Amino acid sequence: MIEDNHEDLSINRQCNILSISRSRVYYKPVERSNELEDALMKAIDKEHLKCPFYGFRRMTVHLQSLGYAINRKRVRRLMKLMNIKVIYPHSNTSKPDSDHQKYPYLLRDVVINRANQVWSTDITYIPMEKGFMYCMAIIDWHTRSILHWSLSNTMEASWCTQVLKDCLAKHGKPEIFNTDQGSQFTANMFLEVLIGKQIKISMDGKGRALDNVFIERFWRSLKQEKIYLYAYENGWQLEQGIKEYMAFYNYERPHQSLGYKTPMSQYAMVA
Repeated sequence: MIEDNHEDLSINRQCNILSISRSRVYYKPVERSNELEDALMKAIDKEHLKCPFYGFRRMTVHLQSLGYAINRKRVRRLMKLMNIKVIYPHSNTSKPDSDHQKYPYLLRDVVINRANQVWSTDITYIPMEKGFMYCMAIIDWHTRSILHWSLSNTMEASWCTQVLKDCLAKHGKPEIFNTDQGSQFTANMFLEVLIGKQIKISMDGKGRALDNVFIERFWRSLKQEKIYLYAYENGWQLEQGIKEYMAFYNYERPHQSLGYKTPMSQYAMVA
C-alpha cells in the first residue's frame, strides 16, 4: 500500500492520503534469527533496568549465571543493537558518525524552571513476543511530559527527523534540544530542522547517560509498568499498549518531583 520510493509522494503524504498513522509504516518488528537471541535481549534489557551501570563484561557474567553459554563479543553486539547506554564512562554504544557535526552539552548547572525550556529525546529497545521494535520519545524536562513518540523497526535518521517535525508542529519549540551523539541525531537532516527553528542544540558527552536522565527514567517506568507486564504479539497491539501508558503517564500518574501533580497538568499551565 505504501511505496517507500514513490517518485512524487513522500511516505508522510501517502499516509495522509490514506488516512493512516505514519508510524504504522514501521510496524513490522525486527525478526531475530532464533528464539535464543530474543530471550537474551529480553534478559539483557531487564537486567539493564535494574543495573544500568552494567557494561558488557558484567552483563556477560549475569547471563552466564542464568545458564546461557555466551561470550562477551555476542553480548556487546546485542547491547549495541539494543541501543543500550551504560551509566559510567565507557566505549559509547550510541556511535556517532565521524563526518557528522557534534555540539557541546549545554545543560550542566543550568536551572530548568519552565516548560519548553529544554526538550530531549532518546530511542529504546521494545521487546515483543517475537522480535522487537524501537521507540523514540521527546520529553519536556521541566514538566516531564512526553510530548510525542513513535515506533519503528529501524533507527534511521529519516524516522527520527519526522518524529521531531511532528512534535514541533504540535507543541511549538523549546529553547534547547538535547540528544546523545548517536548518528541519527547528528545527521544533517535532523540538525537542520533544529537550526532552521533557531533551537540551541545540546549533546551528551560520550558515556554520560545521566546527561539525558529524565528520558532514561521514563523508559524504565514504561517497561516496568507496561511492556514487561504483557506479551505483545504484533506492532498494532504494541502501539495500543504504549498509547494507553502514555495517556496514563501524562494525565493520571502523579509525579513526585511535580508535587504529585501529573506532567501534562503542569505543561498545559505554562506551555
